[in-house]
Amino acid sequence: MKHPKYNYRSESSLQFYEFLSEGPKGFIKKMVIYTETTTDNVYNLGFGDYDESTNGINDLSVTNNGDSLKVLATVASTVYAFTERHPNAWILATGSTAVRTRLYRMGITNNLAEIEADFIVLGYTKNEEWEKFIVGEDYEAFLLTKKNKN
Repeated sequence: MKHPKYNYRSESSLQFYEFLSEGPKGFIKKMVIYTETTTDNVYNLGFGDYDESTNGINDLSVTNNGDSLKVLATVASTVYAFTERHPNAWILATGSTAVRTRLYRMGITNNLAEIEADFIVLGYTKNEEWEKFIVGEDYEAFLLTKKNKN
């Protein structure tokens, strides 16, 4: 995504990322975690505010820090970094709520040409089928993988 993004920190496996959102509510620590699923080579993309009490992600918090495009661009940049390290991985993404899933769909739609230059993008339909992402369709989840795998 050709939007401004935050700098992030990660560890060597590039499965855990953290960055700071900056806005009217101050600095808020965000995390992105890629977790292996029970399906080989499929990783769930988890994202949200850092929760000190659990030392994990709170994917239901609503920050309203005025930087949602920059935050989404930062999360998208972690997908690029993760798939550079794990080129055969499939990334599964869905929002923790229907509103967030819609926000992800809008982000994909608004940047589809750029995303499809590097990734195959699928959407999970209400009929419980994966299909090539179609602009204007309503999806419950998204699955993407890097093109031209080594």
